Amino acid sequence: MSHGNLQNETAIVTGGAYGFGEGIVNKFIREGANVIIMDIDSDNGIRVQSNQPTRSAVFVRGDVSNENDWKAVRDTTLKTYGRIDIVVNNAEISSLNVPEDMFDRLHSVNVKNIYHSARVIVPVMQQQGGGGVFVNIYSMGSLRPRPNFAWYAATKGAVSAATKCLAAELAKDNIRLNTVCPVAGETGMTPLILGNPDTHEARGSILSGIPLGRFATPADVANATAFLASDEASFVTRVELPVDGGRALN
Repeated sequence: MSHGNLQNETAIVTGGAYGFGEGIVNKFIREGANVIIMDIDSDNGIRVQSNQPTRSAVFVRGDVSNENDWKAVRDTTLKTYGRIDIVVNNAEISSLNVPEDMFDRLHSVNVKNIYHSARVIVPVMQQQGGGGVFVNIYSMGSLRPRPNFAWYAATKGAVSAATKCLAAELAKDNIRLNTVCPVAGETGMTPLILGNPDTHEARGSILSGIPLGRFATPADVANATAFLASDEASFVTRVELPVDGGRALN
């Protein structure tokens, strides 16, 4: 029996109940990992868990902007699997029209997510020894600015800066931090990107800026994430990997 690139690793995947996150959960389990799915969407989280082999996935309801929820996820992971090797920070929210309360929520989910995960999980990895991996998922919006996305992109820019600083700080512990930067994909965020209504013309406008001519799929993002989380990328840290079909070229 062949072993995957993440055999016997334990990962926490936030936002794992649908979209890119669900794709990452599926890929990691195919590669041999055990996965804790952290999401506020209980129905879809349980659905994703039920589609996996027995004991390979556990859903834990949690808000990534809440430190106590992170502590609960940490404790469940250690009780269930005994260690934590990988964290994928995928949960996010987006908005085109941003009143102040939405801006605060954007910051809480997109930025405090990284803050809480580092504060709660890094000490576990340091105590375990042997290193660890964080893969933070954020969009091309922070690398390639576009109108109407200023505050969303600003939160992703903060994630970029934090990831780079933490990569430098934690390298001594062999804890690697990298980011995956997808272009628009067929996920729950698609209507926010396309606008309302979702029309053929709206899709064509976005696709015209993607040289490879299609949206990102969950498999595209999952494959990149699995590589960065694996030992095949053991000498890779602080990288921002575009998964954008060439969008950054335009």
